[in-house]
Amino acid sequence: MNDQINLKNPKIINQIKHAKKIWEEYNHQINNNNYYDYFLLAQTFKYLGDDPYIEPNFKFKIGSNISFGSNSFINHDTTIIDFAPVTIGDNVNIAPKTAIYTADFTEDPNILKIAAVTISDNVWIGANSIILPGVTIGKNAIVGAGSVVTKDVPENMVVVGNPAKILRPINFDDSNS
Repeated sequence: MNDQINLKNPKIINQIKHAKKIWEEYNHQINNNNYYDYFLLAQTFKYLGDDPYIEPNFKFKIGSNISFGSNSFINHDTTIIDFAPVTIGDNVNIAPKTAIYTADFTEDPNILKIAAVTISDNVWIGANSIILPGVTIGKNAIVGAGSVVTKDVPENMVVVGNPAKILRPINFDDSNS
């Protein structure tokens, strides 16, 4: 995490204010009109794939740093602090109350260290999980509920705990082939 941002930077302040207006409007449309306004998110995100599904009370800091793959799902009350790029692959499921952070504080409360987060294709993230800056979660991985992911997760692994540790490889059942 060598990159930094200054929270007092007027450009950053304006981006945060703009993002808040977008996610407030998005959540308002769902909660009051049962309308999922993906056009609003498509104008804000760096990339929004086909058939997204993002439940209400979704929040983000900038928006334009988020790439969201096709057929992916974010459940309610999820927060993405996207001061650096956040890439969410295709066919990803993110359970309720998950937090994805690309920033960490320094000794100066106005300066944040930032690093990208990548969630690869076909990943499942359990409820109340926290993904910390600089993490890459490999394809087909499962993050157990309540996990705090501080390091990269290899492909095809189940991780659980605080900090998240490898529990076991994914058991792909070939018996139905």
